[in-house]
Amino acid sequence: MAQDTNNYWEQLERLEKLIKASELKAGVLFSFHSLILGLFVDRISNFERIFTENWVFIVFALLWMASVIISIYYCFKCFQPNMQMKYNTNVFFFRDAANEFKDPKKFVKEITKICETNEEIVKQLSYQIHAESVIIDRKFYNVRKAITFFILSFIFVVLMMSLWVLVEIFGVF
Repeated sequence: MAQDTNNYWEQLERLEKLIKASELKAGVLFSFHSLILGLFVDRISNFERIFTENWVFIVFALLWMASVIISIYYCFKCFQPNMQMKYNTNVFFFRDAANEFKDPKKFVKEITKICETNEEIVKQLSYQIHAESVIIDRKFYNVRKAITFFILSFIFVVLMMSLWVLVEIFGVF
């Protein structure tokens, strides 16, 4: 029984959109970190006194920086997930198409052979769907971790600002 390969192609298209969405989220997080770090560095002289006089502020600042670094690390991992998957040569894997078939004529011959039967197309597309699904899973795992540490870094920024207001405006501590 011949299967409709359109469903497989549509699934691959959907997976590509998910890959782009995860990378967009990581990019937005990275941009927020850049903005907040830039603002902090720009105004570091405002915090000079509290840095020298209040160890709690230093602890919050160190925890904030650690959270930012970890979040940025996971953002970068989203863009470059380390995949260790083993598949047979597949005409639909871009790396295989570029490296396994140095001669374009051999590639055309192989893809033509694959596309003669729905069974072989479905098999190779299924491997592609599996590979992309694993990639997406890793990307969203990394995005979730980056968001978690972003939220944590934001909490430390709020704590630092609250402490700064208490010290500078109200003279507490």
